[in-house]
Amino acid sequence: MKTMSRDAKNVSVFGIFDTRNSTERAVERLKTSGFRMTDISVLMPDKDSTREFAHEKHTKAPEGAAAGASTGVVVGGTLGWLAGMGALAIPGIGPLVAAGPIMAAIAGAGVAGTVGGVSGALVGLGIPEYEAKRYEGSVKDGGILLSVHCDTSDSIKSAKQLLEVTGAHDIASSTEA
Repeated sequence: MKTMSRDAKNVSVFGIFDTRNSTERAVERLKTSGFRMTDISVLMPDKDSTREFAHEKHTKAPEGAAAGASTGVVVGGTLGWLAGMGALAIPGIGPLVAAGPIMAAIAGAGVAGTVGGVSGALVGLGIPEYEAKRYEGSVKDGGILLSVHCDTSDSIKSAKQLLEVTGAHDIASSTEA
């Protein structure tokens, strides 16, 4: 398990994944490396392939499925382990599924109905505006944004390495706001 130390950083590590399989692999590796579900966020387009998470035959029961009761979003398996799964629609981007602190930031800022909502929420999390806009564009184009909260220099290094070996690109880190 990760432990707090005097070199606490409050940094988020971000990366873009091209497929749900590589995203699931990354979440599973992060989980087995000691990152908590509350450390990991995912933001992805809500399309048919996203909804297929609930129908995967290899999903695991205690991780089960997380459902957004008011939205009808059901995500099972590894991604169902994440906290605060929900659906939202952002003009110009379309329907999205989000989990973790990203979902809380978007919902808390009330940006789901505004243009630029994703980049605005990401800037609010501490990501520089140019990177936030790049990530928003990647998600709009079908990419999956995964972020990991890190408290130590070691966890930052570990998160970056795990994202890289599981297929992420555009990996960056930013001090959280």
